[in-house]
Amino acid sequence: MMFEFAKSISMTGAATLALLAWAPANAQGLQVVSTFSIISDFASHVGGNRIMLTTLVPANGDAHSYEPKPTDAIAVGKADLVLANGLHFEGFLDRLIQATSAKAPVIVLTQGVELLRNTEDEHDNHPEDAHDDHDDHHNQARQQVDSHEHDHAEEHADHHHGTYDPHAWQSVRNAQIYVSNIATAFCAADASGCPTYQANAKAYDQKLQALDTELKAAVAQIPADQRTIITSHDAFGYLAHEYGLQFLAPQGINTGSEASAAGVASLIQQIKARKASAIFVENVSNPRLIQQIASETGVNIGGKLYSDALSAADGPASTYIDMMRHNVNSIRDAVLKR
Repeated sequence: MMFEFAKSISMTGAATLALLAWAPANAQGLQVVSTFSIISDFASHVGGNRIMLTTLVPANGDAHSYEPKPTDAIAVGKADLVLANGLHFEGFLDRLIQATSAKAPVIVLTQGVELLRNTEDEHDNHPEDAHDDHDDHHNQARQQVDSHEHDHAEEHADHHHGTYDPHAWQSVRNAQIYVSNIATAFCAADASGCPTYQANAKAYDQKLQALDTELKAAVAQIPADQRTIITSHDAFGYLAHEYGLQFLAPQGINTGSEASAAGVASLIQQIKARKASAIFVENVSNPRLIQQIASETGVNIGGKLYSDALSAADGPASTYIDMMRHNVNSIRDAVLKR
């Protein structure tokens, strides 16, 4: 079923800004709800102490399988705006918005990013087909999804993961667009705070630019023929596309997708043929399948990567910058120590 709020998701930037043209409902600050921890980190850098931020899916949480709590409904009902990734990443959001009758617009932060196609949608989650050629299946897509196509996909959100890979934040260039979109939304909702939001976004953008340069330098240390990495689910397509890596995974885009015995066997054969350099577990996925694959291929598990969520505050990936640095450095170190 397509709910009314879904229409705001597919609106153009101008229409979204029109929806946002009001003063914050709470004098204590702009009431912002973020769907998961990575977006919250972006929002906190832009908003600073001018926003009151609530995160729905917490650190180390899996947005693919998240079930909202009553407190989430209360937060969304009080929000001035909701920040979401879109592209069917937050499967719970339709139901939550409908249940709360929330009036706040949903700001889709992937608006304007360079999208990659969903390999699971194209290849029915068969690893032997989906990973034969990275350039074949991670083709660049148009920057904005046609609204008719989006609405059609929204009607089937319960069983359709969408045409595009939603994990766009795995490219730092895309993360910069997320941050720009957040600043634009905050300015429209709180005009008096706009200079602060813009200054914060500019300062953070400079840090992201430095991070992008750092990640490219780290990947450059990995021999070109040793850049095939195994992870739990297909969450690193943008990282691969942007930085010249290749990822193979037994699961598709969604952590809830089932990896068939035949698919796993085929993946194991690919790993042996391609001489995969490292295998990693993920913070949002059950490690048992990866442990099985590591045992059968003889490839050592190189550690844990953070894909769809940040770590806890005392972990190695408690911010977006720390997450990206940890992931790429872990891959580099695992390969070079072989």
